Amino acid sequence: MEAWITTLLQTLSLPEYGLGTAFVVAFVSATLLPLGSEPVVFGLVKLNPELFWPAIGVATLGNTLGGMVSWAMGWGAHALIDRERGHPTHLRAVDWLERFGPKACLLAWLPVVGDPLCLVAGWLKFPPLACACYMAIGKFLRYLMLTWGLLWASQGMQLPGWLLKAAG
Repeated sequence: MEAWITTLLQTLSLPEYGLGTAFVVAFVSATLLPLGSEPVVFGLVKLNPELFWPAIGVATLGNTLGGMVSWAMGWGAHALIDRERGHPTHLRAVDWLERFGPKACLLAWLPVVGDPLCLVAGWLKFPPLACACYMAIGKFLRYLMLTWGLLWASQGMQLPGWLLKAAG
């Protein structure tokens, strides 16, 4: 069994499968399911440094689309969420979200609160395109900073010159 898992993980890290794996894991992790995509993206880039930008792009796309699934769930979940109306925490959160509008979706990358934030943005019927754009910006910056930072901090991994120039 252990050999099978090792073989599966090695196969999924191959460039021809790795980007698809990063997309699926990033998509699922942006829904309300508890899953983190950063280790997958980091592992893919660590094994295939030439896939840095494609991995960041694919993970951002998958995570943004997953966030939009949460947004759509919120759009259709009025009855469930309406039961909590009047609760002090609910009122503060809704007031805050209504004040910032779709720009609040920049924070969709945050652990614990990011996925429900997308759901509530849909429930409040914020414009989907604006929400998707703000989600994508926040998620892209998260993947870029986390992956770059982990690569920089990991032993034995030197960042390519072009990446150092792009980072700054």
